[in-house]
Amino acid sequence: MINMDSFLSGGSLVRLSDHNARITCMRLFLLNETSLVRSEMEREENVLVTSSYDHSIRIWRKGGCKRCFRGHNGAVCTLSDKLLGDDGAKVLASGGEDGTVRLWSLNSSGKRGQQALKATLYGHQKPVTLMSVAGHKPSLLVTMSKDSKLRVWDTTTSSAIRSSCCVGMTSVAGAPVDMKCDEALLYVAAGSSVVVVDLRTMQKVNATAICQPRLYSFAIMPSKSLVCTGGFGKAMLWDLRRNQETSKPEPVTELDSHMGSVKQLYMDPYKIVTGGPDDNYVYTWEMETGRKTNSLLCTRPEAGNNIGCSGCSAMAVNAWRIVTASHGQYLGLVRFRDFSGATHLEYHNEEEDVSKFWGTQSYSDSEGSDG
Repeated sequence: MINMDSFLSGGSLVRLSDHNARITCMRLFLLNETSLVRSEMEREENVLVTSSYDHSIRIWRKGGCKRCFRGHNGAVCTLSDKLLGDDGAKVLASGGEDGTVRLWSLNSSGKRGQQALKATLYGHQKPVTLMSVAGHKPSLLVTMSKDSKLRVWDTTTSSAIRSSCCVGMTSVAGAPVDMKCDEALLYVAAGSSVVVVDLRTMQKVNATAICQPRLYSFAIMPSKSLVCTGGFGKAMLWDLRRNQETSKPEPVTELDSHMGSVKQLYMDPYKIVTGGPDDNYVYTWEMETGRKTNSLLCTRPEAGNNIGCSGCSAMAVNAWRIVTASHGQYLGLVRFRDFSGATHLEYHNEEEDVSKFWGTQSYSDSEGSDG
């Protein structure tokens, strides 16, 4: 059971009984990229997509589940960070514990998503845990399995043998943590390093060591050569250019406030958002100073930071909108927060000048924009 708190314009509190297991991944997409848009006024609204251990994928809007996709023979581990394809036929990709990659049409009708499954891609021998869409060609999907093997798929290829859609393969050393595409380059955090792979040649072009005992999460802003990594009890911000010049890299700043491992990370030019399964709060930090600016509860209000709730098990951030998921003993909780009406943030309990933190404009790192 899931509590929806002011969820995507759906009211103050809605209780739903849809996912019956822990949410594994969450994504926020613009409504105009799906078939759910009904008017011009809705085009800039968001739709939430979630995957779960209950083998399903669900699309949420206005406090309710609008579509449900089923097809994986096991838990759905991850979802693509962007939608694949052109403006006329957007496709969502999912990776499962069954080792398959599945492509779903968001233009299909019907609440249960009949005929939504477009293709099933085979090739991975282990659960597929990470996905990212290439920046230079939006039909290319990069996937990674638990054995650190990478595959690149051309999702426009029409073939009866779906494994032939694979157009590139490689592997990296160390346990996979996360990855992100930026144009034709793929940044992979694995083990204790960040590896850069050129998707045009599938060759590793760079590797930067991160001086941290274990990585739990990873976010990157390639235009500024900045990487944020989640460790135990804290996150760290690194400058890749500075790290290449030394054998003992030092972080630019440490974001030290968490209980347990930091497994959820988001970064843009204004802020860093961090969360983890052992901490009932999600924290936001100002990018330039590393100052903590907000503590957002993602469990039940009465829980505080008491043991017994899962903390933040999944998170999605789209500029000024933050969605968090937690799972306790009896029910799950999804919280949606919209800061689109805010243009600055005041520091709590401090006589400080206000700083621009939540912007009302969109952000694309590939444009190298500061906002």
